[in-house]
Amino acid sequence: MPYDFKKEQRTLYHPGKRPALVDVPAMKYISVRGQGDPNLPDSEYKHSIQSLYSVAYTIKMSKKGPHQIPGYFDFVVPPLEGFWWQEGSQPIDFTRKDRFHFISCIHMPDFVDSATFDWAVQTAGTKKQLDLTGVKLLTLTEGRCAQIMHVGVYDDEPATIAKLTQFVADNNLQCDYSATRRHHEIYLSDPRRTKPENRKTVIRIPVK
Repeated sequence: MPYDFKKEQRTLYHPGKRPALVDVPAMKYISVRGQGDPNLPDSEYKHSIQSLYSVAYTIKMSKKGPHQIPGYFDFVVPPLEGFWWQEGSQPIDFTRKDRFHFISCIHMPDFVDSATFDWAVQTAGTKKQLDLTGVKLLTLTEGRCAQIMHVGVYDDEPATIAKLTQFVADNNLQCDYSATRRHHEIYLSDPRRTKPENRKTVIRIPVK
C-alpha cells in the first residue's frame, strides 16, 4: 500500500479546530516561488501548481518506467502547500492579494535527492513540454509553530488566523516570522471537487 503522509503524520496534517502547538521537523519539498494575486486566471500561482504536480507525479510513477530511483517506495502525492508573505506587511493583509509573495510546494519523501530531482524535472519538462526551470528542491525546518484547521472558503481565513494569533498571545508566545519562517497553509481539499464551505486548510504560523 502506498505510503500516505497525511495518515502517517497526522499531527502535521490533521490539527483540530482549536489551536495547538506543534514542532515541525526538517521536511523536503519541490517548490516554486512567485508573486501576485493567486486568483487571477493566468497567475504565477496557477502555473506553479501545474509545474509541481508534473514533477511530483513523474517521481511517483517512475515505478512503471525503466528509471530506478535508489530507495524508492510508492507514496500518495501529498497535498499542495504554500508559504505566503507580503513585503513590509505583517500580519498579511488579505484584502491586497496583488501584494502576495509565495512559495508553492509539495512535500517529498526523503529518497528524493538532487539527482532524482534533476531527473524528474528533465523528464517531466520533456514529456509535458513545460519550462520547469523555476521548480527547486527545498528543505525547510519550521520548528515550533501554532496551527489550526480552517474549514470553509479561503476568504474567511482571517477570522481563523485571529483565533490562532490570540492563542499565541494567551500562551505567552510571539509570532516569529522571518525569511525562512512564513505563514504556512496546507490545502487538504481539492477545490475542484469540494464545495467551498467544506474545504479544509491547515493554517500554521511560526512562534517563539
